Amino acid sequence: MNEWRRDPSFAMCAALVDGAELSSFVGGPYDVRAVVAGMRPEVKDGFLLDEVPWGRFPQGDRVQEAVGLLHGNGTCAPGSRVRGGAGVVDGMSANDMRAAAALAVPFLIRIAADARHPYRAGALSELSSPARARHFGVASRDALLLHRTGSPDDGDYGVEVTGYPAGWSVSAARAAITSDTGMLLPLLGDPEPGVRITAAYALATATDAATDADAGVRSSLRARLDAERDPVVGAALVLATAEATRARPHPPTAAWLSELWPDRSRPPEVRLAAVIGGLCLTDGPAPEGMRAVAGALATAERAAAMEALPWMAVAGGVRETGLVRCLRMLLNPDEPGPVECDDPWCSDC
Repeated sequence: MNEWRRDPSFAMCAALVDGAELSSFVGGPYDVRAVVAGMRPEVKDGFLLDEVPWGRFPQGDRVQEAVGLLHGNGTCAPGSRVRGGAGVVDGMSANDMRAAAALAVPFLIRIAADARHPYRAGALSELSSPARARHFGVASRDALLLHRTGSPDDGDYGVEVTGYPAGWSVSAARAAITSDTGMLLPLLGDPEPGVRITAAYALATATDAATDADAGVRSSLRARLDAERDPVVGAALVLATAEATRARPHPPTAAWLSELWPDRSRPPEVRLAAVIGGLCLTDGPAPEGMRAVAGALATAERAAAMEALPWMAVAGGVRETGLVRCLRMLLNPDEPGPVECDDPWCSDC
């Protein structure tokens, strides 16, 4: 279970515990941000996996194998081989071991961008996992759509279960997504609604103050909303825009979001997403009109449909959908929620 203790980066983690300064390891061989930044284009495009130092990081060999299997499955017809490699990056992130998973992000992006790959949707759904310190059930106004406080590099993300600095992993994954936004943006127009949703979810994590990538993402999300005909996908575009704007404040975008929820020409799902996004971008009390819109539009059917949105899926609980929990905690934070219970034998569940 503790095989990660044999990984080379464990020596760095042990040194940090003994009082070494994290800054002394910046840019070194165990800084996953530097490794990702140093990947040559031909390595990423050609899937030259052996040129990536996976073994320096916890369970890196496992991630390399998973990426190789997933890439190789693209040469086979769907169902003709075992779906090897799927779920490993997501599972690593859920287990709070993101360093090696971040190395997989550039390759997962290329699989997702390949319209012929049978598992492109799965790769797309996994690639943003290392870019988020995900917390299930978080739906409060001070935490929803928030990439924590400050920079991933300032220690606010703490450490992973292996002792590796979690902010380095998150920052590396976001940098990989940012550098390849040109591959992800076309997926906002993909024929599959699920692909459009997960593309928006991934693009919301793109960030780099040294480039215009984040501005391009915001403008692309807004432009796509006007062409989008699926209301749930439209809600994804709004939530992604709000997440990107919360990470990098942009008053014009915040003002645009505030105009969506009262707009009767917009689908109810889009208006509900604008309610959630708008509350996450402001500190003041919710207008009465906003409360009325949320109360009128948040039907059980709509809440169930919006569970297709990853933001809602991770915010919900056993007895409360993500939409219901978000609206309750954003609009009425003092109102108690249902008692959560995942015991299948409990008569009260």
